[in-house]
Formats: sequence, structure tokens, C-alpha cells
Amino acid sequence: MSVKERLLELMREENYKPSKIEEIMKILGIDYSQKSILEKILKEMEKEGLVFKTKRGKYALPERLDLVKGKIEFHSRGYGFLIPEDSNIKDIFIPVSGMNGAMHDDTVLVRVTKRVDGKSEEGEVVKILKRANTTIVGTYEKSKNFGFVVPDNKKIHQDIFIPKGEDKGAKTGMKVVARITKWPEGRRSPEGEIIEVLGYKGDPGIDVMSIIRAYDIPEVFPKEVLKEAEEIPTEIPEEENKRRVDLTDLDFVTIDGEDAKDLDDAVCVQKLQDGNYLLYVSIADVSHYVKEGLNLDKEALKRGCSVYFIDRVIPMLPPKLSNGICSLNPQEERLTLTVKMKINSQGEVVDHEIFESIIKSKERMTYTNVYKLLEENDEELKKRYQYLLEDFKLMKELALVLLEKRKRRGSVDFDFPEAKVIVDEKGKPIDVVKVERNIAHRIIEEFMLVANETVAEHMHWVNVPFVYRIHEHPDIEKLIAFNKFIHNLGYHIKGIEGGQIHPKSLQELIRQVRGKSEQRVVETLLLRSLKRARYSPEDIGHYALATQYYTHFTSPIRRYPDLIIHRIIKEYINGKLTKKRQRHYNRILNDIALKSSERERAAEAAEREIEELKKVEYMADRIGNVYKGIISNVTNYGFFVELDNTVEGLVDVASLEDDYYHFDPERYVLIGEKSKKVYSIGKEVYVKVVHVDVDRREIDFVLAEEEKDNLEIGLTEHKS
Repeated sequence: MSVKERLLELMREENYKPSKIEEIMKILGIDYSQKSILEKILKEMEKEGLVFKTKRGKYALPERLDLVKGKIEFHSRGYGFLIPEDSNIKDIFIPVSGMNGAMHDDTVLVRVTKRVDGKSEEGEVVKILKRANTTIVGTYEKSKNFGFVVPDNKKIHQDIFIPKGEDKGAKTGMKVVARITKWPEGRRSPEGEIIEVLGYKGDPGIDVMSIIRAYDIPEVFPKEVLKEAEEIPTEIPEEENKRRVDLTDLDFVTIDGEDAKDLDDAVCVQKLQDGNYLLYVSIADVSHYVKEGLNLDKEALKRGCSVYFIDRVIPMLPPKLSNGICSLNPQEERLTLTVKMKINSQGEVVDHEIFESIIKSKERMTYTNVYKLLEENDEELKKRYQYLLEDFKLMKELALVLLEKRKRRGSVDFDFPEAKVIVDEKGKPIDVVKVERNIAHRIIEEFMLVANETVAEHMHWVNVPFVYRIHEHPDIEKLIAFNKFIHNLGYHIKGIEGGQIHPKSLQELIRQVRGKSEQRVVETLLLRSLKRARYSPEDIGHYALATQYYTHFTSPIRRYPDLIIHRIIKEYINGKLTKKRQRHYNRILNDIALKSSERERAAEAAEREIEELKKVEYMADRIGNVYKGIISNVTNYGFFVELDNTVEGLVDVASLEDDYYHFDPERYVLIGEKSKKVYSIGKEVYVKVVHVDVDRREIDFVLAEEEKDNLEIGLTEHKS
């Protein structure tokens, strides 16, 4: 047992009282000559929030002192909430006066100072464990002797003071990146220095660049990383040809979006004489090229994943790998890791193998063309892909079998409409269109899901260190609150009274709302009521997928967890996963899982923010246009309307001039005082765009029922 573990064990004992270091040494029988070492260990544990040192120099576990560890989520007005690490603890309200120098997203310890009705709690920050915002992106404002950076992130409510000589030549109105050099104390603002000037606000590309910098997404690969990539030979080594399973004769295909360049996965399906299906899912063997310890590997871990923006991709690996020797390009032999599955008519995997292989993809298919082949009977495409036509029909057949199996076990299948923003060469949005998932998307989705499950279960039972994709059970109180909301819409979560909700109940709810006008708001709020999926070395199952075993195996070009588990699988199947290597993985996997989850969240947030920005920019050029939409949410200050292309804006209650409207929180409706007219979720309305604030990402509508004959204006713009 390590010293750290001994200390934690001691402090967990019921009769332990906060003690000074000398008392701890005496209890544990540690020689006084080891005091400096113990002090160092306790200091590290204090930084991690594992122990807390009182003002009298005594150590104890934070929870024994009624302290809660978590992250601060700020509101733009300065107050915030502690989101506890322990999911069983409710969020704690932190007033402005209780922040004590903390900033948005900092990891802190909070002491509860007030309880209201035994439910909500109020607290104050007593220790800042980890700062989240070492750099800030914002707009510079210059004065005679100093300057300020106004953060783009409205949750960072304090401007950054920039002393004279630390502005790097920035001018008022420029977008900059500032490094914080002094953290806020009391009423004093944080102080910093400008480390990068991006350009004037409003210049082409500066808006996107600001978001990329804000989420610390590195665009340029270090020279040593590019050098390693260039030195990798493009030919497959002869020894790999000899020892791998040759699958080059099989009719593998890739199916991706039109503009995809990093092709991770290829699939092949056969029907056996006994009626079973044989599914091959072959994944690019990135781990053959990206070895542990290389600069390539360190950079990939730092990035965590590729990031996909509207007009560019920031890859996890250099293009020579991501778009070249690792990408499963057609008619080129590639190294792969294959999971071969025999699947029966009920969608159950009755046998499987995992092995290293070589494939040659026959075609680079797109979702659009596969859909046209299967659903539109496109004659020209049928001629072009005649030799694969039966394969695609078989893929559809198997995908529907696998989907049906997931439905039976209760897998929750969200179906959010996605938007695609089309931009010109300068990054200006020229259209926003809704993208529908089709059978081709379903084929790849189902094949990747079953491959991920099969690999996860296999590695679970061989009992070696691994990284799983987990999704914990939801907080029942959040689901109860959500159930109260949907009750107003005529829905109910089955079994919620029992306190344990099977995912099948949520699946049934989604089935009921599908195709209804309230589908988007119900699914969105349900998703917010669930916990986030994340990576973990502990296999605790995936709630939403209703499966005990799940991992991410299928995208090592663009996700680091997939790369690390490929490494583990290959060591295992080649008999090289020794006890020493297992201890090594046990030491590093928790940190890898945590970092990968954090980078994934940052990438998703950046992608979402840029999409929202471009949608707002698109609507800024359409002031006065009339559109048809549906009410997606109702509040006490108005209601939100979603257009067919997924753009959403607010109709302020003050703009409803025909009556005084009051919000009914029980039914989530606005009701006219005299007319009794009701505005409710799902109601179809006509709206005019009257104001757009690009900086705040806000779109304002007014009702335009009397102008609906001008709807063609909006439609014409939308179709352009």
C-alpha cells in the first residue's frame, strides 16, 4: 500500500480527528527523517482535493469537514453553481460574495453555508484547486495607461486588466488572447498580458479563430511531430504481409459523408448457408504507425480528438496519416484491426474473432449514393455499382435486424435533426439546410455499435486494463423534474414512481413524440436530464444504449481512446500484454480517459458554438424576412420559435401587442389576459426577423401572421 493510500485509509477511520503532520507521523509510525517526503505527498493530495489543510495546519478529508469538491458553473451576472464531482450531491448555489476569486469552470472546494427547505443549498468557495482559464479570448479596449480585455465567454464576467507595455501592440476593437498573470482577489479584477493579437473584430475568419483559441484547440502540428510523420514509410512492410490475415479479396467498402477524408472504417457483409450473417468491421490500424512514446502519440493525446468545423477539420493526427496511409482509401491496401462477427436472425453475436488484417476497400461510398441505390433505385448508380448491389441490400437487412434487437432491449435512440451550414470561400454563411439521417447512416451506425459492444465484452471477460465508453444511470430527481414538464404536454415516463427508470421507458417516450411538433424540445430536455457519456477504465455499462459492455473501437484516426485500446488489443492477442504492461496501463488509463473526455467536451462545445455563430450570421442578412416555424419553448419572457432549417429565435412577450400575456408555469404556456389566446409548445406560427445580435448569438422575431403571404421571401432565401 502506498503512503497516499495509507493516509486516505487513516483519515477515513471513524475515530480520526483532524491532525497535524507530526501527529500523523506518530500514528503511522513514520520516522521524523521522512517528514519532508510526507509534507510533499500531503501537498500533492491537497492540490488534488483529496485532503484539506485547516488554518491550524491540521489535515482531514474534505467530506469529513463538510466540504464539497466540484467545478464552478458561472452565470453572466456573477453568481454560479458548484457542479459536484459526486453525482449524488445536488448542485450548490454560490452567490457573488461567495466566489472568493474563483472563475468559471475552476475546480474548487465549497463549504455549505445555508440550506433552504432542506433541498437547495448555498455555499462559498474555500479553496481553488485548479484554474480552468489560464488564457482568455476577448476584445481589447485601450486606455492611456492601461487596457482591458472583455472576455467573449459571458460566463467570465470580469474584464482582464492589461498593464501598460503588456498589450503586444493591440488596438481597441481587436480580438486578442490574454494570459492571466494574477488571479482575482476580492473585488480586484484578474490581471494579464496579451500573448496573441488575432485581428479586428469583424474581419473574415477572426470570429472562428477566436472560438478555436478559446477552447485551446491547436491548429498547427509541432515540427518534431510532422518530422516523425514524414519519416513513416508509405508501403506496407513485408513482415506485416506475412503475419496478418489477408482480406484483400473481400468486398469491403467505406460509407461516409461526401467531404470526409479520414476514412476509419470499412465493412463487408455475407449471408451464410445456415441463415446467419457474417459481418466484418475493419478499422484503420493507426497504432501500427503511432507508437507509444513518440511525439506523434503525445500530440494525439494532447489533442484527444479531431475537431470538425463547418469549413475545416483540425485533425488529431497529421494529414499524411489521417488522410493518407491510415485512411482506408479505395483500391489501396491498408493495415487494419478486424472484428469478424457471426450474427443470427435475432441480431445476437453468436461467434466472433478479433485479429490484425490487411484489406483493400473496393469503393469509397457516400451516404447519399447508398441511399439512392437502396431507396430511390437510381438506375445510373445501379449500373456503376452493380457488383455490390446485393451487398448493400444485405447491409440494410442486417442493420434493421440489429436495430430491432437494440429496440427490444430498450436502447434509447435520439433522432435530432441536424443542420448543415454552407459557407463561401471567405467563411460567410450562404445557406442553412436540415440534414436527415437515412438508411445509409443507419447501416454504419448499427455496424459500429455492434463492433464496439463485441470488442468491449471480449476485453471485459479477459480481465485486462481497458478503456470503456460508459454512461451512468440518470439522477432520478432530474428525471422527475423532466416528467413534470412533459406532463403538461400529455406525456409520462412509465415506472418513474418506482425510482429506477429502465431506458426502455425513455425509448417509449421518444417513440411517442417522434414526428410530433414537440419532438425536439422533449428530446432536447430529456438529453439534458441524462448524464454525459464519458471514458473510463471501469466497465459500469452504458445506460442509454442499455448494454453492459461498450467502448470506442472504430475511430482511431480521430479519437485517442480508440487508438489506446487498439494498442492494448494488439498486445493481448499477440501475447505481449505482460503483468508489467498491465501495471503500466493501470497507471495511465484513468488519466487518459479523463483527458480524452475533457477534450471531447471542448471539441463538441467549439463545434456547437461555431455552428450557432454561423446560423446567427446567416440570419443577420435576412432582417425583415418572414418564415414559418413552430414554438419550441415557452418562458415567462416570451417563446422560442424554431424554423424548418433548425434556426431558433425569440418572440419577446413585450412584442405581443394584441393583449397582456401571462406565463403559466404548470402548463408552459402564455395566455392572453382578455382574449385567452394560448401560445404553447408545438404551435405553428409565422414570424419576421427583426433583430440579430451576432456577438450574443441572439435572434429576435415578431409574430407575422398578417404577413404570411410574404413567406416566399423567407423560403426563397432558405432555398438559395
